[in-house]
Amino acid sequence: MKVSECMSTDVELCAPDDSIRDVARTMREIDAGSMPVGENDRLVGMITDRDICIRAVAEGMGPETKVRQVMSSSPRWCFEDEDLEDVADQMAEFKVRRLPVLSRQKRLIGMISLGDVSLADGMSSGRALHEISEPGGLHSQH
Repeated sequence: MKVSECMSTDVELCAPDDSIRDVARTMREIDAGSMPVGENDRLVGMITDRDICIRAVAEGMGPETKVRQVMSSSPRWCFEDEDLEDVADQMAEFKVRRLPVLSRQKRLIGMISLGDVSLADGMSSGRALHEISEPGGLHSQH
């Protein structure tokens, strides 16, 4: 199965100069825990509710703090035509629960979550969840 067959296509995007308050409000409205960050029609980062809590609030930053100050600026992504099992392996390796989905022209076209993988292929998601749940990874706050 390909990523394009189970990804979400209704993706909200924020900008690096948006405030974390505005992003948090958008996350609340769309019931999401992360948002891709785009600039000049390119994916430049990811921001999560955890980034806002750990990198901003815990450090005493205010609600007008810019997204660029707390986002992960080296986002991992996958392509829409990749095999789902390979993407589940990537999620496990990088210890992430969501990945932006890009076209081969590197345009953001969707998001895929561990939940999407689970609904499509329970075995791949089970293995990925086990590895994601291990401490560490690229987005560890330590």
